[in-house]
Amino acid sequence: MAQIKVDGELIEVPDHFTLMQAAEAAGAEIPRFCYHERLSVAGNCRMCLVEVKGGPPKPQASCAMSVRDLRPGPNGEAPEMFTNTPMVKKAREGVMEFLLINHPLDCPICDQGGECDLQDQAMAYGVDTSRYWENKRAVENKHIGPLVKTIMNRCIHCTRCVRFTTEVAGISELGLVGRGEDAEITSYLERSLTSELQGNVIDLCPVGALTSKPYAFQARPWELSKTESVDVMDAVGSSIRVDARGREVMRILPRIHEGVNEEWISDKTRFVWDGLRTQRLDRPYVRKDGKLRAGTWREAFGAIAEAIGKTDGKAIGAIAGDLAAVEEMYALKALMASLGSTNIDSRPAGVALDPAKGRASYIFNPTIAGIEQADAILLVGTNPRREAAVLNARIRKAWRAGNVPVAVIGEQADLTYDYTYLGAGIQSLTDLAGGKGDFAEVFKTAKRPMVIVGEGALAGGPGAQVAAMAAQIARTSGATDEGWNGYAVLHNAAARVGALDIGFVPGKGGMATDAMLKASAKGKLDVLFLLGADEIDVPAIGAETLVVYIGTHGDAGAHRADVILPASTYTEKSGTYVNTEGRVQMTTRAIFSPGDAKEDWAILRALSGVLGKTLPFDSLQALRSALYGEYPHLARLDQIAPGKATDVDRLAGKPEAKGDQAFISPVSDFYLTNPIARASAVMAECSQMMSGIKQAAE
Repeated sequence: MAQIKVDGELIEVPDHFTLMQAAEAAGAEIPRFCYHERLSVAGNCRMCLVEVKGGPPKPQASCAMSVRDLRPGPNGEAPEMFTNTPMVKKAREGVMEFLLINHPLDCPICDQGGECDLQDQAMAYGVDTSRYWENKRAVENKHIGPLVKTIMNRCIHCTRCVRFTTEVAGISELGLVGRGEDAEITSYLERSLTSELQGNVIDLCPVGALTSKPYAFQARPWELSKTESVDVMDAVGSSIRVDARGREVMRILPRIHEGVNEEWISDKTRFVWDGLRTQRLDRPYVRKDGKLRAGTWREAFGAIAEAIGKTDGKAIGAIAGDLAAVEEMYALKALMASLGSTNIDSRPAGVALDPAKGRASYIFNPTIAGIEQADAILLVGTNPRREAAVLNARIRKAWRAGNVPVAVIGEQADLTYDYTYLGAGIQSLTDLAGGKGDFAEVFKTAKRPMVIVGEGALAGGPGAQVAAMAAQIARTSGATDEGWNGYAVLHNAAARVGALDIGFVPGKGGMATDAMLKASAKGKLDVLFLLGADEIDVPAIGAETLVVYIGTHGDAGAHRADVILPASTYTEKSGTYVNTEGRVQMTTRAIFSPGDAKEDWAILRALSGVLGKTLPFDSLQALRSALYGEYPHLARLDQIAPGKATDVDRLAGKPEAKGDQAFISPVSDFYLTNPIARASAVMAECSQMMSGIKQAAE
């Protein structure tokens, strides 16, 4: 620790603190444009100038000088800095004058207006006149893709975008070329950026040089109602803010959550909002004479009741989709139980995940933030860049900060960091579990090793054996020692962990997803409920099965459905989700559902009354009261009920190779993973762009 005086106030701070951090610790405000807490120091803008007593007779950039760089007084007095002297005021006014020399007067038509750092700081630290009369320079706008709009006349060369894409996103596709008046931020060849995190440069840009292309000229920030919520596009559960106007979501922005997403979100999370209002199901439909026709709730419920009245529970099944909240799965599970059916499942066909083996067997035990503590990482059957882009950035952060060795068994893809490729499938995992190879020694000597297993490795016949071998590697390498549980399952669906927590899996004698599809194809399943389940093999459902689809969009499930019950998206309801690390989260309603669409749990409650199996709750509060009574950990929002390391030890098994099946990530297209994304024109354009880039590279 070191002592320093800030504007006459003596404080004690760590000696590695910059002068800017020391000033903020003392409560002094320091303006800045180029400095950002999560990026390297550039010292470009010079807006953070302060006066240092005993230092050079000129202002100093507080972001680039640390407390340890200051000299004490002649008698050992603590060094001093000043943030509000006439020298500092004049220096900041001069810097602001320089920044505005070439900046255009675009505020009335700039999407950054109202949220612009340059506007705010010009008001606080600038002057109302300029000594410059020369013409402003003009810079050509750059094409960097369908997501980020560039107006480069506004750029002040803070290089935040360059440092983010290089350091956090892991792509070297933006840079600054030229010097002085000719300096420009460019993508060199003006190609589209290829990062799944590129939208974050919009938030980082302190001026209006980089703005959202889909949101351009749509709304002003003061027109929007702002609702804090969580994302469900993947299993990370990023904290977001939903900005809406009337009954439409206009944009989605990140919120800071150090334990989950820091302050980043993926492009799918940020730009999927146009899919929330297109291809929506806004009224019930019933199939008559081979065609789906709009009907009433009474007609839809009547058709379901008629079909269920002709069969028994053993011929009724239910599959929950990737975006289902815990409340509706709990209600559907209760309804199926009242009908005498144990045929329920929430897992993709053939995936070996069993809640009976303990919570530690299916959650990301070391937590997302715990990735930064790992000193060796093994990825098994997962491509985190496609499955969980924000989590992948955390792995890259650990790799950059501590040179953490990473190894991959599965697809050989560009993950934005270096790794050792061990092989494509089961044989490579068996060899590693048997202690073969150089990385086996690296893993054994690591103090906090981490084994990240994806759903791509757990699918198919050998899934259970793969889980056992991965757990065995974790156990023998000390990844389940006291104080550290390095066995981590990376899910790709927001609904998965919550479903496993409440036991939305087949009961005694019940059929799993693949078994229900096979039974339907053979005509042995009379009624099948699809709770937003579009990712299953829908064409495999038999023609004689009555399919009841409860969902939001006209996707695969709705096309096959015989009865459609329109439901609410995650921005239109309050729903509980559990992310891949087991953290309980809750969405908040930002807008109302379109047309006759209702919240899923309310649909199931109304249906239960028509079927004569009335569920024991009349409100969301009553449902949650029952839910929390049965599963108390779901009441503790933003907390993680940790899994037991002993569960991982019990899961561990001997390394036994069965064939050489390759592990394939279940996410082949990052932008089109769910019905909302597939309804989005922006996501379709991104998918087409990436497909073109991939073909050109091949």
